[in-house]
Amino acid sequence: MALKIAIQMDPVAAIDIKGDSTFRLALEAQARGHALCYYLPRDLSLSNGEVLARTRSLEVRDAEGDHFTEGNEVVTNLRDVDVVLMRQDPPFDMSYITATHILDHIHPHTLVVNDPSHVRNAPEKLFVTEFDGVMPPTLISSSEQDIRAFRAEHKDIILKPLYGNGGAGVFRVRPDDENLASLLEMFTQMYREPLIAQAYLPDVRAGDKRIILVDGEIAGAINRVPAEGESRSNMHVGGRPEATRLTDREREICAIIGPELKKRGLIFVGIDVIGDYLTEINVTSPTGLREIERFDGTNIAAMIWDVIEAKRAS
Repeated sequence: MALKIAIQMDPVAAIDIKGDSTFRLALEAQARGHALCYYLPRDLSLSNGEVLARTRSLEVRDAEGDHFTEGNEVVTNLRDVDVVLMRQDPPFDMSYITATHILDHIHPHTLVVNDPSHVRNAPEKLFVTEFDGVMPPTLISSSEQDIRAFRAEHKDIILKPLYGNGGAGVFRVRPDDENLASLLEMFTQMYREPLIAQAYLPDVRAGDKRIILVDGEIAGAINRVPAEGESRSNMHVGGRPEATRLTDREREICAIIGPELKKRGLIFVGIDVIGDYLTEINVTSPTGLREIERFDGTNIAAMIWDVIEAKRAS
C-alpha cells in the first residue's frame, strides 16, 4: 500500500545525511514506494479549520552533496496525506507547541508521528518524572536557595535548561565551584522556565546510552562517550558513538516506560540512560538510527515504517 507522506522538518539541503534519522526514515519510505513531500515548520498554517502546508515533492539519495531533489512549491491540505512525520529539531518552545496544536486538527485522520498531543505533554526532561525509581536525584526549580541546598546535599551536580536540547547549556557544577551564582543569573536572564538540577553521575565517563524504542519495544541502542574534558556525551558536542549491549537494568527501565509510550502513540522514542538511571525521554525528534545501523546493521527505520503501515491499514 503506497502512502502519501509529508515530513515537517528543518531545511533538507542543510542536513548531515551521515547522521540524520529523518533522512534515514525518508530513504526507507521511498524504498517502500511511498510518495514523499516536505515542508518547513513556518510553512504550516491553519485556515478555517483546514491544516495547510506549502510542500515540495521530495526524492532522496544516499549520496553526500547530492542527497535530494525537490519539486515546485504547492499548497497541500494535510488531511489529503496519509502520514505526517513531525521531525523538526527542538527547541521545544512555543513555536513547537503551536505546531502540535495545529496538527491536532488532522490527527488521527492523518496519522501524525509522534502523536502531537502526547508530544506536547511529554517534554523530554519532565516526562521522566512520571516514572518511579528510574531517575537520578533531580530538582526542577527556579529557587536559588533550593538549588544551592541541592548542591549542598549532592555535592557534584549538573545544571541545564528544562527545555534545552543537544547538550546546549549543560554545566557541571562541582562542590567548590564559585560560578554557581553567575550561572543562575545567566539562566534567569535567558530563560523564564525553571532549571533542572541533577546529581552528577560519574558513570557518564563510560557513556550515555541512547536506546531507541519503537511502539514501546526495544529496537536498538548505541553508547555515546564524552570527549576528553567534557561531561556531555551528545554527538553534537563531540561525543563518540560506539556499539553497545543492553544491561538488565536498562531492559528493566524500558519495560517500565514502554507500555506508556505505546499507549500514548509515541511510535519513535529515544531514551538516554547513564549507569542505572534514565535521564531523558526524547519524543520530539529522536536521533540515532544511522549510527545504530552503521554499527550492527539494525534497520530501525524499517521497524518504524512497519508500525506506521500497520496503523494505516487498520
